[in-house]
Amino acid sequence: MALTHNIADIRKSYSKQELTEDSVANAPVEQFKVWLQEAITAEVEEPTALVLSTVNAAGRPSARVVLLKDVSKDGFTFFTNYQSRKGRELSQNPFASITFFWPALERQVRIEGTVVKVAPEVSDSYFHSRPKGNQIGAWASPQSQVIPGRQVLEEADRAFTQKFAEMPEVPRPDHWGGFQLQPERVEFWQGRPNRLHDRIVYELEGSNWEIKRLAP
Repeated sequence: MALTHNIADIRKSYSKQELTEDSVANAPVEQFKVWLQEAITAEVEEPTALVLSTVNAAGRPSARVVLLKDVSKDGFTFFTNYQSRKGRELSQNPFASITFFWPALERQVRIEGTVVKVAPEVSDSYFHSRPKGNQIGAWASPQSQVIPGRQVLEEADRAFTQKFAEMPEVPRPDHWGGFQLQPERVEFWQGRPNRLHDRIVYELEGSNWEIKRLAP
């Protein structure tokens, strides 16, 4: 199939806003909350979607889109199957990066840091806030494993639906829970004209955040 356009010629001029050292918050999580709220207010599509990048024991990277479920001064929390590819890679190498891109606002945020499992009670609380079908799906899907066909998932879904039908709540499986990325480096990118974009980076130096401007 031939593409209808020369992708090398596809480009956009960014000019909506600017980002300065004087305008940002003292801590990156607070600045992130400002931008996330602005993305939510602007009704951008999937404002909490992020690209999670991990590295396996052989040093080979992989990336996928997941959803942010909590942000606090301690870090950024998402949930997954601990036996999935990302779960295994984070257990082997507990460092990762996450990237948010809000094209409607011409903004990107890149966050790097150490990843830890959240406390079991945190995973329990979020798991039980999910729709029951999603809870059962966490039991039914052997995430990232090769399966012979979709019927395997559908049969497992029916089996677990029946198993938990009379129970007051679906228990959280031990293999499912949350990770928190604790930031050590956070970069805020604001598109600007002529590719002279604004890039403000926070780097953790001891217990303090250093704020610097990067060339685009």
